[in-house]
Amino acid sequence: MEKLAKFKALGLSDSILKALKKKGFEEPTPIQEKVIPLFLKGECDIIGQAQTGTGKTTAFGAPIIDKIPEKSGKVQAIILTPTRELAIQVSEELNSIKGDKKLHIVPIYGGQSMTQQLRALKLGVDIVVGTPGRVIDHIERKSLNLEDIAYFVLDEADEMLNMGFIDEIKEILKATGPKKRMLFFSATMPKAILGIVKKYMQNYEHIAIEEDLVTDLTEQIYFEVRESDKFEALCRIIDIEDEFYGLIFCRTKIDTSQLAQKLGDRGYSADALHGDLSQQEREKILNKFRKQKLNILVATDVAARGIDIIELTHVINYSLPQDPDSYVHRIGRTGRAGKQGTAITFVTSTEYRRLTYIKNISKSDMKKGRLPEIKDVIKAKRSRVKAELESTIKEEEYGDCLEMSTKLLEEFPAEKILAALLKYAFKEQFDESMYAEISSSSYVDIKGKTRLFIAMGKVDGMTPDKLCEFMQGETGDSELKIRDAEIFPHFSFVTVPFAQAETLLEIFKNKTKGRKPFVELAQKSKGRDSKSGDSRADSSRGGSRGGSRGGSRGGSRGDTRSTNNTKSTGNTRSPKR
Repeated sequence: MEKLAKFKALGLSDSILKALKKKGFEEPTPIQEKVIPLFLKGECDIIGQAQTGTGKTTAFGAPIIDKIPEKSGKVQAIILTPTRELAIQVSEELNSIKGDKKLHIVPIYGGQSMTQQLRALKLGVDIVVGTPGRVIDHIERKSLNLEDIAYFVLDEADEMLNMGFIDEIKEILKATGPKKRMLFFSATMPKAILGIVKKYMQNYEHIAIEEDLVTDLTEQIYFEVRESDKFEALCRIIDIEDEFYGLIFCRTKIDTSQLAQKLGDRGYSADALHGDLSQQEREKILNKFRKQKLNILVATDVAARGIDIIELTHVINYSLPQDPDSYVHRIGRTGRAGKQGTAITFVTSTEYRRLTYIKNISKSDMKKGRLPEIKDVIKAKRSRVKAELESTIKEEEYGDCLEMSTKLLEEFPAEKILAALLKYAFKEQFDESMYAEISSSSYVDIKGKTRLFIAMGKVDGMTPDKLCEFMQGETGDSELKIRDAEIFPHFSFVTVPFAQAETLLEIFKNKTKGRKPFVELAQKSKGRDSKSGDSRADSSRGGSRGGSRGGSRGGSRGDTRSTNNTKSTGNTRSPKR
């Protein structure tokens, strides 16, 4: 037990220590060091604030198992989790650390057979791990009695709040008796959770572990890509890696299904996890992923709650998370247990402001990356094939192939035979045409500027100076400077720093002028020079409006761009929209 000396010092029983040793535990995590002795020696309620993946389950599970007696004939502890996956995971974890103690620990959650759960509860359960909805179902059926519980645990409390379970938690608490200890565990501590704490906890200790979920082993990279280039960028990232075992996050269940399908069509071993799957389907997919029969799992934030797989090499934010907490929860799944991990985020131009906010609030060391070129990907593939061939040669297990190779060598030179075999076996892998080109033109130029279309022009009294004053007023940034302002009768183009552009796009995202956005990104011109005007802008801003919507508005927009405009600088760059 020498390796478990620190666990033993916390006051845990030999039975628990034996189980921890069997699982490979050596030293307690910070949250375990703080919570376990306080739980075992004290009588106060506990709030444990630490990030996902820091060992909270063992922090509350080990002392609960030590404290409760065997064969009590009643439910002694209830542990609430936000998702079915987490309920299963916590239940499995508790069963694995209970050692020789005869305790009945069961998960109850929606999607599982109600008959099966009723049977288990009727036989007698010591610890219930459940989701709020199904727990309430059993309380209403009177198949679950929580009046005599000794411990009430709320796991991932902030996620409970995010998923709208606050009322269910209050309802479950009403079904419990007064003589219980309460333990809340959460990565963050929102006001609504603090409200429950103040109402239901009288004497409590708040243990906050100032430990970054994102470890030094997690490399954080973001890539600026157009929405239309994301899939190609993803394929290059997967293919250039020697090993890729990753979780890819999308915003909606439709996105997850479509992306998993596209990956499958491209030859990757991928599947999707989302809310439309039955529980049986979800468990089947997760089991395959855990066993690495799938090496890519595409999921929404909600569907991925509770997935805790140490070996992940990559977490990819295919869709930018909505807030810093979600970002931290996502990427905390890699770079763990002493293993290097990589967290990659795709960001489009309109999302840059949110990315900056996420970086600042989460204090993430996120660096801008350069997407691998096609030639780099092919080079990496060739290197892997070479390494695999070298390994096969060293093993000297050729089977019937050795006889065949001898015959071929009698007829052809060795280098031609090998080249033919490589072409035959890896033609598609080494084919550059399998990859699509990614636009090298970013929304942002190398100096961090963005070109914007503004739906105000000369008829609105705009000049370069007045347009600058207007933008300063809207952003609240009196230092904002604009460049290359082009003022047309009904609209204008300006170049501004990236961050201010994102601010303006956010401010005006719901404001329109007619049917068009008031402020939007300018599009790159195609096929015309500055003298003849931007062909795309000319047709979309001028010709089409003049022809299909009739109008003097359209005609002036298209025809006057290169002759009747005002510029703040003398350059001849073509108007862009």
